[in-house]
Amino acid sequence: GQDLHSIMIVKDGNVIYENWMSEGKENEPHILNSVSKTFTSMAVGFAISEGHFKLEDKVADIFPEYLPENPDENLLAMTVKDLLTMNCGHSTDPTRLAWSSEDDWRKVFLSHPVTHKPGTIYCYNSLGTYVLSAIVQKRTGQKVVDYLFPRLFRPLGINNVSWAESPEGINTGGWGLFLKTEDLAKMGLMILQKGQFNGKQVVPAKWIEAASAAQVPCVPAGLTSEDAAKLAEVAKESDWLQGYGYQMWRCRYNAFRADGANGQYIIMIPEKNAVVVTTAHVNDMQAEINLIWKHIYPTL
Repeated sequence: GQDLHSIMIVKDGNVIYENWMSEGKENEPHILNSVSKTFTSMAVGFAISEGHFKLEDKVADIFPEYLPENPDENLLAMTVKDLLTMNCGHSTDPTRLAWSSEDDWRKVFLSHPVTHKPGTIYCYNSLGTYVLSAIVQKRTGQKVVDYLFPRLFRPLGINNVSWAESPEGINTGGWGLFLKTEDLAKMGLMILQKGQFNGKQVVPAKWIEAASAAQVPCVPAGLTSEDAAKLAEVAKESDWLQGYGYQMWRCRYNAFRADGANGQYIIMIPEKNAVVVTTAHVNDMQAEINLIWKHIYPTL
């Protein structure tokens, strides 16, 4: 029942296995869904390292023109870091509201009730990643895809990059990126090597360390933290309850991953010096990752 499209396994810097199945094609970019978020995180890391903004900067100060008339204290307190860690204070993800709205997506995000103090509660939030993309574009003057090209894509040898945009001409950030399986493996190897690729430091090592660390507790997308409390007994068997970094999930086995709906994965496993990449169209993503832990992890 697992409709896998591709798999690539990198061990000690070398591809030791690759296969394309079903709809997967070696030379065709694949939909990545939320794996896109990890690439947006890298753009944020570059922009911060180049002095365009800071983790502590307030979102309200960056986009004052999209604030509601009387913004509350929670909204005014929201920072770039809160967006990165999915701790912006929302109780629900407003992404679908933006898709069905004629308003600017930044306005939809900033108008959504901030029911909790930012930094205190996890709520998976794709529109928050879109706002990160919008921040990078506003402060650098470039769309994320263009900003990343000389800094990330070219050093990794990645071309033929396409990334969806909002009606306002901003890369969607949280989704919409298309890349090949090999491109994902390059990204995973670079992250596994703490920002290095082909002997060069591509992304600052400090950013990789922070992005891949467990910055906050997390729960599966669509679940509230209250619901997740009931999942404590299954935490050891879940790869959605191990903590969240900067647009990356922690996994079991001290691993971490970029993760996209329907089974898109870049899984970095430091203890095995390995990266496992999959593209797929599956409904049960835990079942897919269970197969990786059952069959591939011991072999590594």
